[in-house]
Amino acid sequence: MISSCPSKHVTSHLRSSLRLVRSYSARTRGHLTSEGRTTEPKDSPLSELPRRSPWYLETGYSIFAKRPTRAFPPPFVSYPSGSFSDPLTTHNRPKYRHPKVGEELLRGITNGDDAIIIDGQNFLAVNDGVGAWAQKERGHAALWSRLIAHYWAAEAQRAYSDIKPEEGSKYLELNKIDPVAYLDVAFNNTKEATNAGQENQIMGTTTASSALLHHRTLDEPVVLATSLGDCAVMIVRPKEQNMVYRSKEDWHWFDCPRQLGTNSPDTPKEHSFMDSIDVNEGDVVLCLSDGVTDNLWEEELTEYTIEAMKKWDDKVHEAEAGIVYVARSLMHAAKEIALDPYAGSPYMSRAVDEGLAAEGGKLDDISVLIGVVRRHKE
Repeated sequence: MISSCPSKHVTSHLRSSLRLVRSYSARTRGHLTSEGRTTEPKDSPLSELPRRSPWYLETGYSIFAKRPTRAFPPPFVSYPSGSFSDPLTTHNRPKYRHPKVGEELLRGITNGDDAIIIDGQNFLAVNDGVGAWAQKERGHAALWSRLIAHYWAAEAQRAYSDIKPEEGSKYLELNKIDPVAYLDVAFNNTKEATNAGQENQIMGTTTASSALLHHRTLDEPVVLATSLGDCAVMIVRPKEQNMVYRSKEDWHWFDCPRQLGTNSPDTPKEHSFMDSIDVNEGDVVLCLSDGVTDNLWEEELTEYTIEAMKKWDDKVHEAEAGIVYVARSLMHAAKEIALDPYAGSPYMSRAVDEGLAAEGGKLDDISVLIGVVRRHKE
């Protein structure tokens, strides 16, 4: 995993020139891509939660994994045999195919070492597990990133289902919502689930980022953007054709972002950032792994998002799956550069600034989550 510190030394003209000289034909790797409107199962109970905000996100995602995800260890997928007469694995039994923590299905989707989640109609999260843990026998970054996403979303859901609104109102107040506190709970629950400190512990680390849509007043939607490490939350305003927000990145040094997990000194309460951003109806909220921001500059992300939104609004792609088309456009744009050894990229620029020899895009897991701010029709 790498950090994604924006470069200040590559001009717009140079970026355009670098794009023109690439001649590499990217491999499709279609079996490592997927997309959809939500990561929730069809029978999810989230749609039955009481509405605590007049606003919601119209969501979609598109993802690409640089390599298949390492299989989850027991007991998250396959329970160990109960006796010598039992088979050594239970992967052949359908009800054990879906990963679980305790008796609860693990929320979200794993994408290589990334984990993504769209929970309900107001919570997006992308966590990027540090792939180097795959070299350890008990290392599993993908499980760490998925568990933290699961518990983080569960805590956000609890706030919207258990916390009571003020008397006379059906909506929660802004000061009752605390994504950093929810991330701290998720971190502690993940340590417990992976038996941190025990001989059979499952080791790993992950960055974390999320966007939670809420409101200041009934007519003033707000996004609570939380980040730890180098994944990004961005907000694009198509009506003004600009990006109005990008989350802060933080790292220990180049190629080593802040991260939660084994042997890391970082904690949510001390090292995460949470910003409150006023948004308008129609704004586009992006949650992106560094596989996107290492390959596309901020101006490109803004341009591609606005262009894709316009094509969707103008019905240019009648057969496309709505907002998923916008997510897919960004994923393919990042993937094209990631697989091109001759392209200019933000990662290449930062590496050169550090005195390192680098050329082309940065092959990594690419996760794109998008939510368009909408208002419920009463």
